[in-house]
Amino acid sequence: MKPILLIALATAIVLTSSCNTFIGMGRDLRLTGEGMEKTAGKAQTKGGANTSGADNSGVPVY
Repeated sequence: MKPILLIALATAIVLTSSCNTFIGMGRDLRLTGEGMEKTAGKAQTKGGANTSGADNSGVPVY
């Protein structure tokens, strides 16, 4: 059982080690956080948060 687990773990690491995979995952997490901030801002102000949609975080877009 232990060798199968190690092989599965090694395979998962190889398949997810692409730079684009991690860049995409980071971008998704960033957008999720921004969405949560907007929702919290709307709940606090009742008038809405900044909805300009400008991406000024400096993250490269591919």
